Amino acid sequence: MKNMITLGEYIVKKQADYPTATGELSSLLSSIRLAAKVVNREINKAGLADIMGSVGSSNVQGEEQQKLDVYANERFKAALEARGEVCGMASEEEEDFVAFDSALSAHSKYVVLIDPLDGSSNIDVNVSVGTIFSIYRRVSEPGTPVELNDFLQPGHQQVAAGYVVYGSSTMLVYTTGFGVNGFTYDPSIGCFCLSHENMRVPQEGKIYSINEGNYIKFPDGVKKYLKYCQELDEATHRPYTARYIGSLVSDFHRNLLKGGIYIYPSGTNSPNGKLRLLYECNPLAFLVEQAGGKASDGFRRIMDIQPTALHQRTPYFVGSTQMVERAEALMAEYSAHEETKC
Repeated sequence: MKNMITLGEYIVKKQADYPTATGELSSLLSSIRLAAKVVNREINKAGLADIMGSVGSSNVQGEEQQKLDVYANERFKAALEARGEVCGMASEEEEDFVAFDSALSAHSKYVVLIDPLDGSSNIDVNVSVGTIFSIYRRVSEPGTPVELNDFLQPGHQQVAAGYVVYGSSTMLVYTTGFGVNGFTYDPSIGCFCLSHENMRVPQEGKIYSINEGNYIKFPDGVKKYLKYCQELDEATHRPYTARYIGSLVSDFHRNLLKGGIYIYPSGTNSPNGKLRLLYECNPLAFLVEQAGGKASDGFRRIMDIQPTALHQRTPYFVGSTQMVERAEALMAEYSAHEETKC
């Protein structure tokens, strides 16, 4: 404990490594840190306070909003606007982007895209949930109103991304393009402390994460990959273990630490996949690539996709590089078979 480094100290230390840094990104990350602590406090009250359950309305995705969805969205919005380092925010919970129009915010150079509370429907049963965030430099001129194009940027343009997982312990994991580091929240001192430095995902894992209840609708390539995972082969340590929590942040976090693949394909009740490119897939793709892994839609790199809509969805394959590449190979092989049959 005597060598403990807090997230605040770490941010300042890394800023000092770059003489040209202005401190704006550091301040922005500090805003996210503050909002995460507030949301964590409310999640820990679940079952004791009237914060669980639905608010009786749906978000733009057509998904029933939970009380904590709304609460988390408002807390992150307020924290991001307060310091004036962000000119606008786009959220999974809002139909359109939000422009921060104060004089200070209008001249800022960053926008944030966020899933304020991923997996919130699991709160009622005490399953881990999370927050996912993505930071870009605006493409419009500072001092002018923020525009839609500021948010519709491919993932490889991200300057930072991360997530917070609220579980048995609360962790904030982020990257600015120079590796991935994780910080565990110590409630006794109210600080996130460096606990997982230079995180690396194993190149080959033993875990596959997918909702197999949708198996009948999966593309043939996904079905073949699942059979591959379930085959007995001692040389490749198969069969693999199936682990699916149903909270993306939780599944991703486990596979990042232990090695594995998470798949949410097309061919389910959501023909284009369920996950949002901008709020979920791009930030986690940035993280996994920085940790030595890979993220794909089954055929191409996630971070090369040019977004055309704020709430665009995509199939998603993310995790250990060798596992994702094996899945991609089978997707390519069996999509060719399906085209031949047509």
